[in-house]
Amino acid sequence: MADDTLSLADPYTVPTRHWHELPDGRIQCDVCPRACKLREGQRGLCFVRGRVDDQVVLASYGRSSGFCVDPVEKKPLNHFLPGSSVLSFGTAGCNLACRFCQNWDISKSREIDTLAGAASPAALAETAQRLGCRSVAFTYNDPVIFMEYGMDVADACHEKGIKAIAVSAGFMNPAPRAEFYAHMDAANIDLKAFTEEFYEKITFARLGAVLDTLRYLKHETDVWFEITTLLIPGHNDSDAEIAEEAAWLVENLGPDVPLHFSAFHPDFKMMDVPPTPPATLSRAQRIAREHGLRYVYTGNVHDEAGQSTHCPHCGARVVARDWYTINDYGLTDEGACRACGTQLPGVYDGPHGTWGMRRLPVHILEAA
Repeated sequence: MADDTLSLADPYTVPTRHWHELPDGRIQCDVCPRACKLREGQRGLCFVRGRVDDQVVLASYGRSSGFCVDPVEKKPLNHFLPGSSVLSFGTAGCNLACRFCQNWDISKSREIDTLAGAASPAALAETAQRLGCRSVAFTYNDPVIFMEYGMDVADACHEKGIKAIAVSAGFMNPAPRAEFYAHMDAANIDLKAFTEEFYEKITFARLGAVLDTLRYLKHETDVWFEITTLLIPGHNDSDAEIAEEAAWLVENLGPDVPLHFSAFHPDFKMMDVPPTPPATLSRAQRIAREHGLRYVYTGNVHDEAGQSTHCPHCGARVVARDWYTINDYGLTDEGACRACGTQLPGVYDGPHGTWGMRRLPVHILEAA
């Protein structure tokens, strides 16, 4: 077990802003609704934020659990610079406690030794540029908990014309949320389910706070965002729940927000639950479309029919996509349907990329 003593003498530990003192002498972290109340030396549930010298610090600034170049469709984002490559990285810890976590070895880690890679914001931006990545993504674990590092990386990337993507569960308080997303260009929000019971018992979080984040992104920012729901057999895959989720999204966010239904595989503390059948994904897609969503996709399976994009006006298949590979592309450089000229929602900038299914592990080299 690694030494988990917090110290500002550690070069990867930095002060933070979103906290306040309590009358009983504890300090409350205000980044997320979990509101961890800390005495000196204690860490929050996320593990990387804790109290030292009477303030809340971040103990993972500039350190990562790994770096990899991925297709942007893996985030998943289907309407953001299609086919392009993204430099992905995460840290350790998480502010949720999902029993089904698919990255539990990273997000549930309680050992700083998990953070084997070190990279300054400048080094990350330079690496992304050198590798031809159009964007960087904060992923594998939730960037909410390392927001100071994420914002600085985003700023360094913006100086080089590289965009920033947050892959998050959206469990964040209003003030830090506004500060964080002011630095982001795109996001994928994991909407874990559509019942408070699921959130309370399976993720130990609250649905309402996530819905607030979705409304905020739609109505108060220019961040392009898409939504992912991992369908877990017997837990969040009923017709009624899928219909209720889709109806809420249309009413509150509009019909153009892309929704991804992805397949669960047994992991972490839910090894007794079977994998999601492909038929469940197709059923969810049909229900969501029937309730007015125009862009609904299946994920974690090979399914060109379920993963392709169609023009909402003429019905032409404008992006033939199988998993992360684009097999045919019928959009202009600006994202308009070549058949009828209808503009599709999203961020389009030139010809589509050709990164495909590749996954390229990367080592970051700091300048001497």
